[in-house]
Amino acid sequence: MTAQTANPDKPAPVVDQAALARIGEKVRARLAADPAAYKVPTERAEIYAFGNFLSPAECDRFIAMVDEVAKPSSLFETTYEQGFRTSYSGDVDRADPFVRMIERRIDDLLGMEPDHGETVQGQRYLPGQEFRAHCDWFWTRAKYWPQEAKRGGQRSWTAMAYLNDVEEGGSTDFTRLGIAIQPQRGALLVWNNMLPDGAPNWDTMHAAIPVAKGVKYVITKWYRSRRWG
Repeated sequence: MTAQTANPDKPAPVVDQAALARIGEKVRARLAADPAAYKVPTERAEIYAFGNFLSPAECDRFIAMVDEVAKPSSLFETTYEQGFRTSYSGDVDRADPFVRMIERRIDDLLGMEPDHGETVQGQRYLPGQEFRAHCDWFWTRAKYWPQEAKRGGQRSWTAMAYLNDVEEGGSTDFTRLGIAIQPQRGALLVWNNMLPDGAPNWDTMHAAIPVAKGVKYVITKWYRSRRWG
């Protein structure tokens, strides 16, 4: 889902709301009890950060994996040529024991059911590349929604790890909150795409600001309201 297809002036049906509220409550309680969790100071969204979630060696290994699978990034309803998302991305091999280990670590951190998680996607941003402001949850009036409804329903939480420090630019900006987070090697950023009642949260709109100097690598894992796939 991107901000190009979602329209706050045209409300879309809210789906899986009770399940999303339950997931949010469960993860919220787990993170509140975790002394390593840093809650980003805002009352309008649930955003947490964890420093040194990945070791330098794990970051390097993921960077090599991203380079192997990276292709021009795609969206549900826009093309690479339209310039909305100009990074390179690709799903890493979920059968790889290393990937499975990291996925289990993220599952355990959030207390999420493993079968609700999508495959880890890697992204690479070169100078000038970006991902404009968007939300990760699906707009249920979009043409792609019937297919996604069958593949696990609405997205609940997002987990994104930074694999390297970026020389200049490349921050993750929550555009409606005025919050900018600079990449930090090994750090994990997680957020609830929903409100506490299970409805989509527009204030999770975020953008990958263009890299000005250097290269930016991240991995992202999304979770669904139901079993994925």
